Amino acid sequence: MPQVRWKTRFCYVVRTLTMTSPYFMQSRPVITRSGDQNAASLRSKLTTRRRNQGPGSSVEVKVEPEEARISEQRPSSAPLSTETDALPLSSHSRRRKQLKVEYDEDEGVQPVKTEHWEPPDWKKQLGYIREMRSSRDAPVDNMGAEKTYDSDATAHVRRFQVLVSLMLSSQTKDQVTAAAMKRLRAHGCTAESILNTDDEALGKLIYPVGFWRTKVKYLKLTSAILQKEFGGDIPDSVQGLVRLTGVGPKMAHLAMDIAWDQVSGIGVDTHVHRISNRLGWLKKPTKSPEQTRKALEEWLPRELWSEINWLLVGFGQQVCLPVRPLCSVCLNQHSCPSAHKISPTKRPKAASPCSPDPTSASTVKTEPGQESDVKHERLKKEPLPTPVSPNAPKRKIKTKVKY
Repeated sequence: MPQVRWKTRFCYVVRTLTMTSPYFMQSRPVITRSGDQNAASLRSKLTTRRRNQGPGSSVEVKVEPEEARISEQRPSSAPLSTETDALPLSSHSRRRKQLKVEYDEDEGVQPVKTEHWEPPDWKKQLGYIREMRSSRDAPVDNMGAEKTYDSDATAHVRRFQVLVSLMLSSQTKDQVTAAAMKRLRAHGCTAESILNTDDEALGKLIYPVGFWRTKVKYLKLTSAILQKEFGGDIPDSVQGLVRLTGVGPKMAHLAMDIAWDQVSGIGVDTHVHRISNRLGWLKKPTKSPEQTRKALEEWLPRELWSEINWLLVGFGQQVCLPVRPLCSVCLNQHSCPSAHKISPTKRPKAASPCSPDPTSASTVKTEPGQESDVKHERLKKEPLPTPVSPNAPKRKIKTKVKY
């Protein structure tokens, strides 16, 4: 009996140590799944390994199942973490898509359309201007830049003469420009001939065009550039033409139309600028021909850009004059917002101070604000005689009596 009790106590102690051991407590679920026999064999093997490997081996044996479990759990947990990390990105991408909708036409969102503005009665007014210009008897019809070049010259010489005619026509009547071009053609109107002509002789050939001294310098500088870079021809682009000395946007667009037969823009001179503002063809009034050109090109159909200059220039030379326009004979007097506002109600008498100068009717190329310059040149060309009044001696006698 004492031996049995001792064995019973020994088994109780072993079982107690086994149940309280941390290793067997953590491994217990794994051991009990295989049954009692497997548990006993596994327990003996682990006990033997523990005795042979020393105290540090339990840590290694203990870690291996945990690493196995972690490695087994990683594939299942990876998609969860990916989905969690992707949530902020997906929300950010949704915000970016909303920004792209404003510019992406494939999403079915149409861009915002700007309202196309045009004058209310411009087609009717243009038809009346064509009717009034049907006779084609204005100075520009017979003496414009397309009529002043030598038709028998070579192509590059004809283009050069068109540019020279446009340069001379600035602030000059068409009659004066045509006469100057006739003298230049007789002398030899090529880039080489102008370079070989001295300034004094060239000034006599183009006189009395407006600002003829300045234009002599412009012709020399422009001819030197054309002869050196283009072989006597002219550039075939607006950018190349406006780079030349004395050539502005109006001359460049007209040269492209006449010389190269290409419509690059509207040639706006003083007539087109004035009439467009008078007719209300601009969204708001403009102060320069270049502003008028940009405003007209915004709404006027491109197929009319070449015709509009010829129509309005002749119309401005004959009817819609710079001073005292003939609104009473204009077919647009009932639709023009400026009709009869600056036109005289009745024709003044010949001796009246308001009577227009007989020579002023032919002045067609005077720029706004340049009337004083033209008057100064007229006085230089045609000095007026000193008027003799019968009352002058009497005034002198009266002043002598006073003193």
